[in-house]
Amino acid sequence: MTKPPVIKAKERDAVIQSLRAGVVPRTGLPLIQVGRVREIEALIKDIKRIAEGGAAIRFVIGEYGSGKTFFLSLVRSIALQEKLVTVHADLTPDRRLHATGGQARSLYTELMRNLSTRTKPEGGALASVVERFVTSAISEGRDRSLSPEAVIRERLAHLSEMVGGYDFAEVIAAYWRGHDTSDETLKASAVRWLRGEFSSKIEARQALGVRTIVDDENVYDQLKLMAQLVRLSGYGGLLICWDELVNLFKLSNVQARKSNYEQILRILNDVLQGTAAGMGVLLGGTPEFLTDTRRGLYSYPALQSRLSMNTFAVNGLVDYSGPVLQLTNLSPEDLYVLLGKIRHVYSAGEVKQYLIADEGIQQFMAHCSGRIGDAYFRTPRNTITAFVNLLAVLDQNPQAKVADLIAQTDIRAESGVSVAKTSVMKSAIAQTAPVDEDLATFTL
Repeated sequence: MTKPPVIKAKERDAVIQSLRAGVVPRTGLPLIQVGRVREIEALIKDIKRIAEGGAAIRFVIGEYGSGKTFFLSLVRSIALQEKLVTVHADLTPDRRLHATGGQARSLYTELMRNLSTRTKPEGGALASVVERFVTSAISEGRDRSLSPEAVIRERLAHLSEMVGGYDFAEVIAAYWRGHDTSDETLKASAVRWLRGEFSSKIEARQALGVRTIVDDENVYDQLKLMAQLVRLSGYGGLLICWDELVNLFKLSNVQARKSNYEQILRILNDVLQGTAAGMGVLLGGTPEFLTDTRRGLYSYPALQSRLSMNTFAVNGLVDYSGPVLQLTNLSPEDLYVLLGKIRHVYSAGEVKQYLIADEGIQQFMAHCSGRIGDAYFRTPRNTITAFVNLLAVLDQNPQAKVADLIAQTDIRAESGVSVAKTSVMKSAIAQTAPVDEDLATFTL
């Protein structure tokens, strides 16, 4: 049996600290990946389709804490390994797909800030992508005895047929001029425009000679242009990840919700009809965001008809080819493997340093099952956080025993339930009639 590889301290700390805080680690995802094999296989097919010039869209649906964000991060890491460029952002009240007050441009700016490649997985790779495009144009021009600018304009010629394509091509050409003349200011201005950081058309015209900027009205068109640029730069395509789409469900303004859903419909139609070449879109949301007929996507008939579940996929049958991907529950076996992997990461890969035996993990799972029920593997976030907390106590208190810690937790939980019931009864007595406080306390 081969010895498991030792995990670097930096990677170990990043994973453990993130899990303890209840957030997804930025690195080390394969170290703790379990289950969801069929879902991942389906997304890998999508990634390959994008790399071949196709398009894909998926709505990743799951309860809070079920692992949506982890799943999206894992798919992004796989896409990077397959030479795709990825961008990601969470939707918030200040970041939407459609808006008139700058919220859509804010979303685009966040996407560009998080633009990642395999060599720059942490983001900030936009300038590198443009530089790679220019460098490849210089190389091609040398081979064909043409000027780099002529090659650049030839490559970008077809973009003029797309919305905003002419000015997009002019900005790339401006970056080349800055590269050729060592004008760092011009290069920086071109990257700023591509990031959507110009707020004034006058400023953009003075800096780059173009008459448009990225604004709320053309965010999606800019993303389609960016997908073309990354492919021309030698990458497989662009994968866009939007999480926390439940924030659209929470919009109180009916028209604002409808406008955002119309934008989703536009993206969905483009992808399904094949007009968004080299682009993939992942959208993470909760079941209510999808199926609520009053405020969710199902409240928009055109989306409901396109996103309805396969009526034949019942009684344990599944269909992973549709646009909606329902994250299946982790089985108890999957959770057992997951906790074992977390134990392994906590010990930095040193088996002899394990803080808890296999029997201890089973005791912990039995404790979770008794206190929480089957939700402990449907939405494992709280269970994982509790397990890391248990490991932390065992690490700093070598004399502590797993069984004793679990028993103490059960006693405190039962005590908390008793106190809560007492508080409710006191409140009920106070609201029914003016009773003497001492008598009420005695009665309780």
